[in-house]
Amino acid sequence: MEPRDKNLLDSRPVIESAVITPTTLPHESFQNKTLRPVILLQNDLLLEAFRNYVQKHKNVFYEMNVEKRLNYIENAVQKDIKFRNSLKGMIIGQFTIDEYRFYITNSSALNKRMMNLVREGIQSNIQLLDAQFAV
Repeated sequence: MEPRDKNLLDSRPVIESAVITPTTLPHESFQNKTLRPVILLQNDLLLEAFRNYVQKHKNVFYEMNVEKRLNYIENAVQKDIKFRNSLKGMIIGQFTIDEYRFYITNSSALNKRMMNLVREGIQSNIQLLDAQFAV
């Protein structure tokens, strides 16, 4: 194993609930073995990227109620292509070479899983996105 790959794998958190069995489908296995740990590892960076996104869009996020904030997060992650690509880069950059090779052959389905996990992660940390925590 290349030193880079070993270092990447060693730095990832272990997610005990991410069970992989012999019957687990390849995309689900990749989600549990790679995407979830990488997204958890990158959580603080992803939240900071979202804070920056909010700031660049005139901080209107902070004036919204919770339901509108959840929708705002979903729209930012799913529909703003530039922001979406930035988030994907933060995650893909943490892949090993083998993971990247698997990813590029299945990118469409894996991007959907990846962005859903990112959206859920940001939404579940919505209380950390109050204006009082903004820089």
